[in-house]
Formats: sequence, structure tokens, C-alpha cells
Amino acid sequence: MRKKETKVVNKGIDTTELLLAMEELEKTNGIKKDFLMESIESALVVAYKRNFECTTENVKVVFDKADGKMHVYQEKNIVEEVQDEKTEISLEDAKKQDANFKVGDVFQIELMPKEFGRIAAQTAKQVITQKIREASRDVIFTEFEDKKGEIITGLVQKADGGSVILDLGKIEGIMPKKEQIPTEKYRVNDKIKTCIISVEKGVKGSTQIILSRASTEFVRKLFEIEIPEIYEGLIEIKGISREAGFRSKVAVYSQNPNIDPVGSCVGQKGIRIQNIINELNGEKIDVIEWNADPSTFIATSLLPAKVLAVDAREDEKFAQVIVPDDQLSLAIGKGGQNAKLAARLTDNWTIDIKSESQFRKMLEEKQEENEEEIVEDIVENIETEESNEVIEEKKTKKASKSSKKEESEEKTDKKEAEDTETKTEKKKKTVKADKKEKEEKEEKKKKSDKEEKEEKKKKADKKDKEDKKEKADKKDKEEKKVKKETKSSKKETAKAKKE
Repeated sequence: MRKKETKVVNKGIDTTELLLAMEELEKTNGIKKDFLMESIESALVVAYKRNFECTTENVKVVFDKADGKMHVYQEKNIVEEVQDEKTEISLEDAKKQDANFKVGDVFQIELMPKEFGRIAAQTAKQVITQKIREASRDVIFTEFEDKKGEIITGLVQKADGGSVILDLGKIEGIMPKKEQIPTEKYRVNDKIKTCIISVEKGVKGSTQIILSRASTEFVRKLFEIEIPEIYEGLIEIKGISREAGFRSKVAVYSQNPNIDPVGSCVGQKGIRIQNIINELNGEKIDVIEWNADPSTFIATSLLPAKVLAVDAREDEKFAQVIVPDDQLSLAIGKGGQNAKLAARLTDNWTIDIKSESQFRKMLEEKQEENEEEIVEDIVENIETEESNEVIEEKKTKKASKSSKKEESEEKTDKKEAEDTETKTEKKKKTVKADKKEKEEKEEKKKKSDKEEKEEKKKKADKKDKEDKKEKADKKDKEEKKVKKETKSSKKETAKAKKE
């Protein structure tokens, strides 16, 4: 019995469907068809050499766009005498195919082994899959790179006390611990708004997106969303300082004199700013008007505290701020928070805040120091002048008198020097006595004021005691009167009964 022979048909690769699939990919994923075809051609050359033990570099794979078919060619150089059959062909053999060939031309022989169709299909599939994956990563990276600094809504996928993972649709984003608001708690499947602060490519080409709710950029974008004037550029945000979860300060400015920047941000009945506060879970926001004058801007940056005066030194970036006594704690804030935020908002100025009484005390101390310095200078000048006078007198006397009178001159000079010292000491004592007398007067005044206060207090206490005693006496009299009336009424009742 004869065996039935079956012819094995190598289906190979359906290039028509492949081309259609490439066109579809170009439309949906944005991957260029020509780029895919070039990638597949180079991959098929490598596959052909590996599977058919071909070590030559003269193999070429081409997709024919006209008929949609794939062709494999071996290229040989046309020569007079063949030395290497793998890379060369004789002119005589080449002319059998085409009489126009000449020495130096390249002769192409089309090859298509039966098994190569299957290998080509597998290789094409692998290459396309890899290129789609790479292209998708590039598309995602480009898309989110353009959204850097924008607000995006994500679904919480993981929240275990560390980094929070959010599903952004095409990719996942990471919100590290330092970029989270400390007062917030995140739960799985919560929808939250975040700001994209970083888009980077990972080790294997994957896109890594870092999200934040604690950055100043998040507050800036919320203001742009809620306040149309900021989005349109009519109002400019000059600076933001933030203590995430507790307080933010936002400096706004408008070149248009008809626009109130602070009022526009707050909105009618505070509805605009309230929407931002709600998104930040109750974080306090101070909206202040930016000013080019450092003194004015520093004063407003310390809101809600009232400021009496500001001494700003621009060259040192230092400002001395005076506030009322009852506003000191408000100006500094809890843990110095208000002062720190104001310093950050004013481009890291050093702000020294003092109460009115502290400032007055400081001025008095400086005044006393200056007075002491003046006294010391006066004494030094007096001593210098007197010593100069004595030296001049000595010189004059020595020049006019002869050597015989040297002993008497020395005695005289000694006596004059003693007199000068005595005068100086007297003057010093006089200055000290005046100072002491002044201090005693101030002490007496303070003492008298104190005694006067105590006397007033004693009188007030005495008056209170007298008032209390008078009230008690009055109360006793009334009680006695009531008792007497009660007693008399009882007697009358008894008498009436007897009758």
C-alpha cells in the first residue's frame, strides 16, 4: 500500500495583516509604521543568520510596500574571477540574469527557506511587542512630563503609614512621607488631589512619578483653579510660605489698580478661599498684598498680628518690628510659626519682634550706656587738658628760671601736680554725686508712687470693710424689726383669742 504524501505548506508571515496591524498601532499608540518596519527588518536579518548558520554580512530583508510581501536577499559583488563564492559572482553568471550587469555592480539573489516564514513570524511578533512596550513608556513619560507641576486626581492603592501609592489611570504615582500633609490620614480607594512635582525614568525605562500635597506648588495650583484672575494673569502670586497642615501665607499683587488682589482671592463671603481651605482639610491661609517696600510688606506678612513700627535695613536683610504688648505672642505664633512663615515669605529676612514695653526698656538701657560713655569721655578730656597745661607750664618755668632754682621749681611742680589731681578728683566726685543724686531722686519717686498706691489700696480696703459692716448692721436691724413685729402680732392674736 502506497503512503499518501502530504505537502507541508509553510504559511510564513502574513505581511498584509502585519502592515494593517502596524497602521492601526500608528493610529492608536502613535508608533510610526516605518520605524516598526525598519526594526523588524534588522531583527529578521539577525534571525536569518542565527538559524541558517549564515555568517556573511551580505543578507538583507526587505518589506515590499507595493505588494505587501517580505523578501530576503543575498548580495554578491560582480567580478571577473570569483575568489569567494559566498560574497562574489562572476560577470558571466550575472549576465545570464541580466545582460546589463557589469563588474563592480551588486547582484541580489532572493532567498526564502521553508522554515524562515515561521521564524520571521515569531521574530516579528517579539520585535513588535517590545517596540510597543518601549513606545508606550515613552508616550506615558512625555505625557506626564508635560503635566509636571499640574494637579491630578488619583485613587489610593496603598497606604500603610509610609509612601502612598496612587492609581493615575495609565500609571501609578508615589507620594513619599515627606510630601504628605502630617494632619491627614489616607485610606485605600480614597480619591485625592495631588501635584506632580517630579517625572523621571527608572532603571528599566519605566516612568516614575512623584506626587505631593505638602508642597507650596500644590497651594499655588489650587489658587489658579479656584481664582480665575490668577489663572488669567490679572493677579500674580509673588510668594508662598507654608507649614503643611497648619498655616500658609500667600502674597498676591495686581498691576491693575481697579483690582483688589486680596478681595478677589477671598471671594464673596469668603467662598473662594474656603474651597481651598476645605481641600487642605482646614489648613489656615493668610492672603496678604505684596508691596515693593520691605517695611510695609514685612508689617503685612505678620498678619493677623498688628504692627506699630518696622525698621528695615535692606543691606543686612534685617528688620526690627515693634508690636503692642498684647500682640507679641500672636506675632511670633505657636512655636515661632508665624514669624518663620513671614521670614520665608519676605525672601529669608531676619525679623526681630519686640513688644512696645521691651523696646522702651531697651531704649532706656542704651540711653544710660550713652550717658556713662559721655561722662567717661568728659573726665578723660579734663584729665588730658589739665595734664597738657601742667606740662606747658613746666616747660615755660624751666626755660625762664636758672639752674639754681631747679629744686624750688620741682617742689612747685609737685605741688601743682597734686593740686591738679585734687581738682580732677573733685570733678569726678561731683559728676558721680550728680549721677547718684539723680538715681536717688528716681528711687524716691518710685518709692513714693509705690507708697501712694499702697495708701490708696488701704483706703479702698477700709472703705470696703466699712461698707460690709454697715450692710451687716442694717441686716441685723431689719431682722430685729421683723422679730419684734412677729412677737407683737403673736401677742395680739393671743389677746384676741382670750376675748
